[in-house]
Order: sequence, then C-alpha cells, then structure tokens
Amino acid sequence: MAAGVKKATAGRGKQGKPNTEARSLKRKREQEDLEKLQKTVDELDPKSDLKNFTDLPLCEATASGLRASHFEVLTDVQRAAIPLALKGNDVLGAAKTGSGKTLAFLVPVLEKLYRARWTEYDGLGALIISPTRELAVQIFEVLRKIGRHHAFSAGLVIGGKNLKEEAERLGRMNILVCTPGRMLQHLDQTAGFDVDNLQMLVLDEADRIMDMGFQSAVDALVEHLPKTRQTLLFSATQSKRVSDLARLSLKDPEYVSVHEKADAATPSNLQQHYIVTPLVEKLDTLWSFLRTNLKAKIIVFLSSGKQVRFVFESFKRMQPGIPLLHLHGRQKQVARMEITSRFTSAKYACLFATDVVARGVDFPAVDWVIQADCPEDADTYIHRVGRTARYESKGRAVLFLDPNEEGFLKRLEQKNVPIQKVNVREKKKKSITNELQSLCFKSADLKYLGQKAFISYTRSVFLQKDKEVFQFDKLDLDAFAASLGLPGTPQVKFQKGQDIKRLKNASRAAMSSGSEDESDGEGPKPKKDEVRTKYQKMAERQNQDVLSSHYRKLVVGEEDDEDDDGDFLSVKRVLDDDALDSAAGGAGEGAAEPKVVTLGKQELIIDSHRREKLLRSKKKLAKYMDKGSRLVFDDDGVGHAIYELQGEDDFHQEGPAEQLRREFVEAESNKVREADVEDKEAAKKRRKEKRERQRAREREELLGLEVGGTGGPQVAVAGGAAGEMDEDPLALLRSLPIPGEDGDEEEEEERNEPPRKRVKKWFEDGEDTDEEKKKKKKGKRGKKVIEMDHEPDNLEDLEALAAGLLED
Repeated sequence: MAAGVKKATAGRGKQGKPNTEARSLKRKREQEDLEKLQKTVDELDPKSDLKNFTDLPLCEATASGLRASHFEVLTDVQRAAIPLALKGNDVLGAAKTGSGKTLAFLVPVLEKLYRARWTEYDGLGALIISPTRELAVQIFEVLRKIGRHHAFSAGLVIGGKNLKEEAERLGRMNILVCTPGRMLQHLDQTAGFDVDNLQMLVLDEADRIMDMGFQSAVDALVEHLPKTRQTLLFSATQSKRVSDLARLSLKDPEYVSVHEKADAATPSNLQQHYIVTPLVEKLDTLWSFLRTNLKAKIIVFLSSGKQVRFVFESFKRMQPGIPLLHLHGRQKQVARMEITSRFTSAKYACLFATDVVARGVDFPAVDWVIQADCPEDADTYIHRVGRTARYESKGRAVLFLDPNEEGFLKRLEQKNVPIQKVNVREKKKKSITNELQSLCFKSADLKYLGQKAFISYTRSVFLQKDKEVFQFDKLDLDAFAASLGLPGTPQVKFQKGQDIKRLKNASRAAMSSGSEDESDGEGPKPKKDEVRTKYQKMAERQNQDVLSSHYRKLVVGEEDDEDDDGDFLSVKRVLDDDALDSAAGGAGEGAAEPKVVTLGKQELIIDSHRREKLLRSKKKLAKYMDKGSRLVFDDDGVGHAIYELQGEDDFHQEGPAEQLRREFVEAESNKVREADVEDKEAAKKRRKEKRERQRAREREELLGLEVGGTGGPQVAVAGGAAGEMDEDPLALLRSLPIPGEDGDEEEEEERNEPPRKRVKKWFEDGEDTDEEKKKKKKGKRGKKVIEMDHEPDNLEDLEALAAGLLED
C-alpha cells in the first residue's frame, strides 16, 4: 500500500500540487518539434522527387492517420500539390478523375492548423466547399479517417438537415465541409458565427462551383471571408480565367496540372465508346444493354430527375434481372445517403442518376458508365466517365448519341478525349415500347411520370447553349412520346422571352385546329368606334392559356347557328339599329327610342338582346327591384312591421316615462287577472261536464239492471202503444230526473247527506251465490278475485276495474 502511495505521489510537490516543471518541459518539447517541423517545411523543395507520404514533412498525428488508412504511395497530383500547399501557396490543381485530389488538400489542411496550434477556442480554421452533398459526405469521411489522431473538431454542413441543430455546433468547429448554399445560409442567419480567423479555403470541383449555378452563392460567401487566407482549388478540368481568380482573392497561385501533357484527359485504363441510336430507340438500347450485363456494376446518367424516376419505375416493373437504384437531387438527404451506401456496398447493381454523383464521388468497382443522354459539354462528360477506372483500376464507358448529336464528338476531340464507335447487335436488341404502353395504361402514376420525363427532356434540349449539338427542331416529339409508352404527345411550354409572348398573344384561330375557320369563314370585323360588351371582350381575349386544349376542342365546330340553345358559350352581340327598333316595339325608322321598363323605383333601359333576355329571369331582375320588408299580420289581417319604432317627440307627448311604465304594468296585470278568471270558469265548466257524463253512465246502468235484468220479464211502459215497445222502452225512464242531479257539487257538500248506496258495476251481480260468497271469503283471506264478462277496451272500463280492485 505504501509503495503504491509513493508511486502515485511521485509527480507531486511537497503539498501534493502538480509538478509545473513537467508540464513546462512538455510544452517546450512540443514547441521544439513545431519549430523543427516548420524548418523542414521551409527547406522542402516542391520539385523534389517524392514517392511516399513518409517523405513529406508531416506531424506524427497526420502520418499515423495515413498509415492507419493504408495510404502510403503519393499520386502525381499529391506529389505536385502537397509540397506547395504546405509552404503556404495558393494552388490551382487539375488532375484526372480518380487521381487522389481529396488527400491533396486534406493533408495541407491538417498540417496548417497543427502548425498554428489551433484549438477549439480559436474558431473556424478551414472551410472545404463541395458542389454536391454526396461529395461533401465523402470528403468528410476521408477527413475522419486520416485525422483520427488529431484533436480538431470537424463538422459536415449540407442541406436536408436541421438548420438549428447545425447552428448550435458551428461555433465549436475547427474544420467545416459544406455545400455553398447551406454555408451561405449559416453566414447570413446564424448569429455569432465568426469566420474572421479562417486560415484556409478549399474548393473541390472548382470549375463546377465557379460555374453559373453557384456563382452568386460563391461571390456572397467569399465576401464574408477574410482576405488573408490560403486558397486551394482542385478539379478534373480547371479554369485559368483571370476573373475567377480575382473573385477568390488568390495571391500568385501555383498552377498544378500533372496531366496537361498527357495523351488523353481521361484515365488511360478507361475504354470509351459511343453508340449512334435514334432518340425513339434509346430506351430499347438501354434495356437490351442491361439484359446482357446482369453481373456488373453500372451507373446510368440521365439529364433530369424526372427521367431518372420514370426509367427507374418502368424498368423496375419490367424486372431486368439486376438490382435497380435511383438517385437525384429531389430526394431527401436520408434517402440519398442510404442509396449511396447501398450502391457502394453492392457487387452487382444499376444506378440511374443525374449529375449529382457525376463529380468526385468515389464508388468502388464500377464496371460501366452509361450516358443515356448527351452531356451538356465535354467537361461534364469527363466527370461522368470518371466514376469508373478509379486510380489504376479498369473501367468502360458508353455514350448514347442521337444522329443529330454526333457533333458532340468534335467537342470531345478538342478536349483530347479518345472515343470509339461501336454498333449494337440487332439480334440482342429488344423493343419495349409495347410493354411501356401497357404499363402506362395500367398505372396512371407511371403515365404521369412519363409525361414529366418527356417535358423535362425536351425542355433541357431546348435550353442547351450548344445549338450545333442540341437541335430541338429536328426532334421527332411524337415518336419520342410513343417510345415512352404515352398515348399522346404532351404539350411543352418552355419558350422564353418573345416566344412565350407570341404564344400567349396568338389569336383564337391560330390556337385552334383550323376547321373552325374553314367551316364558318371570317365574320365581319367590329368597327373601331363601336361599343363592345364585356362578353365580347371576353371572347376576344388574347391569352389562350386560360383554356385547356380539350376545352377548345369542344368549342370548335359550332355549325348550327339556328338553334341558340345548342350553342356552347355563345356570346350575344350589341343590337344594331333594326334590332333596337324591334326591341322597342316599333318597326321601321319611326321607333328608334329604346324601351324603358320601370322596376320598383328604378328604370331599366332595354337597348340590347342581353337586356331583353334579362326580363325573362326573375333572379336577375331581383337585383334591380327594391328590397322588400317583412310584415307581421294581426288578427284583423292588418300588416305591421316587425319592429315599429316610435319617434322621441311622440313618446314625450304621451307623458312621463315612469307613469307610462306604471300604466303599462297595470294594464298587463288586468289582462292577466281577466285571463285567470276565464281559465277558472273554463276549468269549472269542464269538471261539471265530466260529472254529468259520469252520472249519465250510472243512470243508464241502474235502469238497465232494474228493467232488463237477467231472466226477468219485459216491462211495458205505460201510455205506449204496442208498436212503440220496439223503439226505446227505456226512453221514459231515462227522462226521469234523479234526485240531486241538478245540484252543484258545492251544494251537496253543504247538505252533508249520507252517501248513496253504491251501484254495482257491469262486472258485479245483484246477488251472490254460496260459491261466490265462499270465493269472497277466500279472497279476503288470500287474493281478491274479480270476474268480468268481457275484456275492458276503453279508459272508462279500466277506471271502473281499478275502483273495484281498491274496494275492500
């Protein structure tokens, strides 16, 4: 234990504090190493013969990272550019694709910051700009490999990710790999992002970044950067224009072009061929090529993302027998990263892509590069074919050319690109037009993609600058649309400037099919001083893009002028003098005044057929009529307004407001009392009528039991004839008064007479037999039993039954 304690405290002083001498010695050694390294760099001869990375004056962290990543031998561009960059010079580097330009600028970046003893508190030290996201990701991955032993912090800033999350980390980054647009967005929007201490600016694929597509973004970005910095530019095809160099504030740049005197601008181990195939047979040739190269890794370049989607979706449904992938700029960043990773790790696959992967992206072991669409220039061709034959590996490239595009071969010859012509074997060529037509017929989505692909391709050809190669007028658009499986040729609106104005201002006759002019002929032209209606101006509107083509086809061919109801969107003209005369009700020259119709308080002048037709429509006439008012009718049928407001003066003349209020309340109270008296009288009357009906029923039952009892003799009424017995024998008895019938309920209560003997109901007998008495006694002991001669069928029977059940 003691030994352990002694060993643990050996590096401390008397009071246990860290030994400052050891730390000072360490800093001193690091300083001596840096001075020695700087001296070696100053003494380095850029023209010396260097073969390996170990021959370069590099720090241990960079050298160990290169060894761990298996980078040992220097390439030509690295041998020429790295020594110049280490000495602090601005470099313009041009080398063939796949020659190792990435390490040519990453190694100087790490060495520059290391010799400056850069820390996280110093801010951004190096900025590396790439034209595409895929290339930026690839550069960042290489930087992570060779810089694994350095203490620098590095970040990747590209589009498609959260801007706020990137902004939070920017302040701690020493090296940033980015795309121009995203970096400019951070410089403009991210508060506290400081680039004043920037030591090095690197532009990879500089010719593309300096192109028109990124020119404005790069100019705005350079304005934020300090003038005192080192700048490195690398590309497969480099530009020496003075304007570009001045924009980037380069100071006496060193031009490095290791392959300038080479026999070809492309790698020597790359076999390049071209096939002359008409535009209508391009997909047939591409399909046949894929079917014959199933065990290969292929990249197919197309001119637009919409073409990539259509070819990918249609070929995927036809199943050529090789895995298919597609990549274009419209995809989200996560999908692009995943597809790039899948194609990198795949052994056999076909990738349909746009030019987003044409520059700098390193896909291993690519066998074929197919350019189905002619590139815009020779530089783009060189970058596309550079995806294969990377660093001493072999590769093959094929270019599809339309017979009208063979002039592109002269552009390649000027760039010193060797290419040979090959022919397609007709036996292996297969037409897929019928299959594409069937797929487009079954799938509306695929048909839509085909239409978009057609439009994007024709627009790209029309907008190309090199009119000797891209001749839009010689394209057979109908046949090309049929080759895509489309049922018809889509309309393309791509004209710019005067062309688009001329298209919009074309007359109706020019836009229609022409049958209308042949059948109807030319109508009379309107006079200059003649007043035209709104509908006439609408019919003569010049901008025909408002109406679609199928709508115009419906309008064309209105041959039946006799039947007005059959016309579609028929426009009525202003009446001439004769028509005005007839509309006014006159004939000849004497009736020139138009007809005037009074509508409420307004007068409507009928001076045209349109106004005359308006009189037949109640809905349209309602606009000219006065607005009505709603009335409430009293009992006498007199109409009153819903709200009748009294004038203020009339109100004051009637008396004080408080007195009026009391009178109103008293009058309403009297109305309520009178209504209460009437309600009480009506209720009393209803109760009296109910008692009378009940007594009449009891009287009828009593008389029926006494006169017509069961088994009893029939009693004749005195004073009646024999023939009258059949009519109503009880009529006389019913007419006899019953004591207490005419009295009121209140009078009976005042007399306090004993209640009369209850009259038995229809379900009770006059006398009970012995069995019935026994049943009653039994019912008293148990349940009560009531016998009925018929089932009750109304409310009165049910009330009587209930009264019997309630009795003891």
